[in-house]
Amino acid sequence: MSKVTVIGAGNVGATCANVLAHKDIVNQVVLLDIVGDLARGKALDTWQQAPIDYYSTKVLGTDDYKDTKDSDIVVITAGIPRKPGMSRDDLISTNARIVKSVTESIMKHSKNPIIIVVSNPLDVMSMAAWQSSGLDSSRVFGMAGILDTARYRAFISSALDVSPKDIQALLMGGHGDTMVPLPRYTTVAGIPVTELIDSETLDAIVERTAKGGGELVKLMGTSAWYAPGAAAAQIVEAILKDEKRVFPCCVKLDGEYGLKDIFLGVPVKLGKNGIEQIVEVKLNKEEMQSLNDSAKAVRSVIDVYNNMDLS
Repeated sequence: MSKVTVIGAGNVGATCANVLAHKDIVNQVVLLDIVGDLARGKALDTWQQAPIDYYSTKVLGTDDYKDTKDSDIVVITAGIPRKPGMSRDDLISTNARIVKSVTESIMKHSKNPIIIVVSNPLDVMSMAAWQSSGLDSSRVFGMAGILDTARYRAFISSALDVSPKDIQALLMGGHGDTMVPLPRYTTVAGIPVTELIDSETLDAIVERTAKGGGELVKLMGTSAWYAPGAAAAQIVEAILKDEKRVFPCCVKLDGEYGLKDIFLGVPVKLGKNGIEQIVEVKLNKEEMQSLNDSAKAVRSVIDVYNNMDLS
């Protein structure tokens, strides 16, 4: 009997719940939102889709944390997007309070869940959830790298006119402009991408990937949801099926890559216990410098968070 709760019935949360239902690997998905009727409506819509798309996953919409009791995995998408005129500090303060409150409410009803954070700013919200949960850091981490690598792979697929299925890639660092794409660890059916794309084109793809979220906001006037929701669902699947898949996730580092007391995107092995191994790949001098620069940018946001009174 497996149970997954998705907090936040906005576009990302609802998409995550819908994709999970389609995978048919969970007995029940609970979609919770402070706007209970929104969660109930989207859950009902997804449940009515079951006879058409042929899955058995029960989907419940609610605004009551009691319905999340004994969740195996919790995906947190709750939070507000940054609005015009809002400072970064305001966004951190507001969303940290939301993530803290959500995490504390979850922990009242589930003993030892695995928590996956999707709320932004991702690196800091992952830290806020971990601190509020009291759980081991292997059970609380953020989803960003899977989305970032998906965008990177999609752009490479378009440039080469090949299937995205054959592209493997690795991105590290913070979520956003300071992410660290690693072309040396990017392949197309095992062929290094550097043998197939000239450096100028690859640099343009890397730049587009780093600004991938902003490109979509400009086009739609809001953040993306299909790919982020599916990325969170892919993490849930890897854990529930104990697949031992290697994905880049935002995790707490304790000396790996020479970094401590920071949540940052690095490759990890995911299984039934959450993060089962942090994978340390060999980085050259330039790549290591980029990772340290990214860590510095993330630390500046963490410093803002640490100096806030969220009590």
